[in-house]
Amino acid sequence: MHVFAFILLLLSPVWPLGENPLPNDPYIIINKQSNELAYIQNKEIKQIIKVATGKTVNLTPEGEFTVTVKAVNPYYRRNNIEGGAPQNPLGVRWIGFDARETDGRIYGIHGTNQPDSIGKYVSNGCIRVENREVSHLYDQVPLGTKVWIVSTDQSFEELAAQKGIVNIQQKTGD
Repeated sequence: MHVFAFILLLLSPVWPLGENPLPNDPYIIINKQSNELAYIQNKEIKQIIKVATGKTVNLTPEGEFTVTVKAVNPYYRRNNIEGGAPQNPLGVRWIGFDARETDGRIYGIHGTNQPDSIGKYVSNGCIRVENREVSHLYDQVPLGTKVWIVSTDQSFEELAAQKGIVNIQQKTGD
């Protein structure tokens, strides 16, 4: 029986983690131009929240990435600050993605101990989110979720339609 299951596993089609998102899979789009994040699931934009992004244009990488790491009360390695400590700039959650081949350990969507920074260009490349918002997002986002970071004046509806994850309703005249 175990040999049969192993052979079945070998014959099953395997796709790389998160290669092409299915229409009902969770998906995140971050627009650096508006400093907003859209959470999409089941072909609907479920939530749009304000974020903070990189101090300079190049600090927050653009492209499509995959969530590879998640952590509750993340440890801040740079300054040796324990997770959950009030002075920890990563806040209460870390959703790391694989930008610039960093395996989700350097770039991420995370909380902040500086909520007044939200909406601004202040980070070293990460996406800052208010702790309350990132806690909710953390619960919704599984490993393998795609994160697409852009800088554009297009709407989230237009961007999601480009990826085929939201259908824009065609308006018809009378």
